[in-house]
Amino acid sequence: MLERNLLVLITCQCISVSATVLVVTIGGIVGLSLSPDPALATLPMSLMIVGTAAATVPAAMIMRRFGRRIGFSTAALAAAVAALLGAAALWLHSFALFCVFTLLIGAHTAYTQQYRFAAAESVEPLRSGRAISLVLVGSIGGALVGPELATRVADWAVGPEYLGSLLAVSVLFLCSGMLLALCLEEPQRHIGPSDNTDRRPLGVVVRQPLFLVAVLGGVVGQGVMTFVMTATPISMHVMDGFSMAETAGVIRTHVLAMYVPSLLSAALIGWLGVPRLMALGLIAFAVTLGVALNGHALMHYWWALLLLGVGWNFLFVGGTSLLVQCYLPAERFTAQAINDFSVFGVAALGSLLAGSVIHVAGWHGVLWGSMPPLVLMAIALGWLLMRGRRAALASGG
Repeated sequence: MLERNLLVLITCQCISVSATVLVVTIGGIVGLSLSPDPALATLPMSLMIVGTAAATVPAAMIMRRFGRRIGFSTAALAAAVAALLGAAALWLHSFALFCVFTLLIGAHTAYTQQYRFAAAESVEPLRSGRAISLVLVGSIGGALVGPELATRVADWAVGPEYLGSLLAVSVLFLCSGMLLALCLEEPQRHIGPSDNTDRRPLGVVVRQPLFLVAVLGGVVGQGVMTFVMTATPISMHVMDGFSMAETAGVIRTHVLAMYVPSLLSAALIGWLGVPRLMALGLIAFAVTLGVALNGHALMHYWWALLLLGVGWNFLFVGGTSLLVQCYLPAERFTAQAINDFSVFGVAALGSLLAGSVIHVAGWHGVLWGSMPPLVLMAIALGWLLMRGRRAALASGG
């Protein structure tokens, strides 16, 4: 079952990330062409993340009630319909309908974010980090396909630019839904530190220091990454005059950098431990800001977005690996929903702010605005590393 489930989840992760990368690449540009106010250019992209945040709790509850297979497959088929709405928005030149499309694609992402948990539930707890990393590896294909959908496929259909891209996305989601419905087996439920099926009070779960650090890792990683990434196409293409191909290339590099490290993340966790892996991610974020503040050349954007992707991977994988240690099997859907709602709620706020910040304060304003959450994460990781050192000393290690 493990091999079959992982293959299905990796394939569907690839399709989901392809669509996400497409929306990231064209969202701000299409938004700028359709919106009545330039400050609203990133609203479609922001609504995609709002949709993710809003759907996290319903997604978890639906999968608790009906199972992973039905939840995943139904969401993919609904996303196929949403992509057709996006195509209609381009055809009708409707900013409002394009916003509805991105909102629904974001809601679908709330389900695909559960792929990593489904993979972890298919293996023994000690192998969960490897399973999570393998599913994220599927995103590498999405990083390659997404920009191609934004450039090469954009004019395949007669009509507005990017119409062919959204029609292709609809077909891909249809294939994903069929694959999930026909091939995914319901994962086993032996994730967590105990087989005890009793649920603790929610307050007990969320007040665990390890749980708080795990959630903070996802919140800071996703929030800062989204804030900077959302502003990048506007800064590059609209403000600095880089071509759409150059902009898409930087986004492709960024998304590859987000997921290629997953090939090594499991080994790095075993070698360094989760806290040190997350610390490396934080360092990568800091270097990102240093490079980006140093200039507006193509290579400044390229290196900054590459390091931004690596930093996100280490914080996100590390945070997820910590999270699965914090709840019992019967608590998993609630804990996962709280985590993802927090992560994507903050990411939605970051995306919403990105359009206004870059419009008012420019690219450097976006970069300086990213620093406070990184400082907060550094404090939390410092506490976690000191806690681990004290535990090792107490045990005589």
